[in-house]
Amino acid sequence: MTTQLYKSTERGKANFGWLDANFSFSFGNYFNPDKVQFGMLRVLNDDTIAAGMGFGTHPHDNMEIITIPLEGGLKHRDSMGNEGVIRFGEVQVMSAGTGILHSEMNASEKERAKTLQLWVFPETQNVEPRYDQKSFDLASKINTFVNVVSPRDKNDGNALWVHQQTFFNLGIFENGTTVNYKVNIAKNGVYLFLIEGEIEVDRQILNERDAMGIINFEDFDIDVKQQAKILLVEVPMTHA
Repeated sequence: MTTQLYKSTERGKANFGWLDANFSFSFGNYFNPDKVQFGMLRVLNDDTIAAGMGFGTHPHDNMEIITIPLEGGLKHRDSMGNEGVIRFGEVQVMSAGTGILHSEMNASEKERAKTLQLWVFPETQNVEPRYDQKSFDLASKINTFVNVVSPRDKNDGNALWVHQQTFFNLGIFENGTTVNYKVNIAKNGVYLFLIEGEIEVDRQILNERDAMGIINFEDFDIDVKQQAKILLVEVPMTHA
């Protein structure tokens, strides 16, 4: 197993007043040649959005976009006619495909919103755009990973699906727990993002918002030192 620890303090940053953003990978005006992508994972933005503010209508194409609210709500509207609010425990996916327009606004006029948005390169170009969202009860499945996104051809109906051989897993884990993760597809890598808490992987300590890239493995253990929320993204490391 080969691991690379990425400290939260080493991420790119941008603060526009209404938006306080942290970039795990090169994005916008932040460019780091050593942090362009992790395999097919291209973007992991950790955003805090001020009350009543957000991203106006803007375009995307040929990207699988996954949004995970952490606090508050995010109001979504797109050119496919979808409109609604997503909150913590819910996950949203969009296959931008041939092209979409959408906006994302803080659903509250009084409270901030926090969200993670991830972009994954698709395995198929120019697909028909699509949208989906789903609620996942993480609290009732404590100390285990909940699969929230998977490939269409490996989806059991409990998770959302995207056009890529990627598996997104969320979990809440109590102090003292050890959880084992087994790779779904040989040669895939894992980008582990610690939303909160403290964990140990491969004899290395991760604290809130730290991340770790993991490749060349069949399985690995996560030792929870302080109650933790974990996002684990398994992705192909190369295009098919």
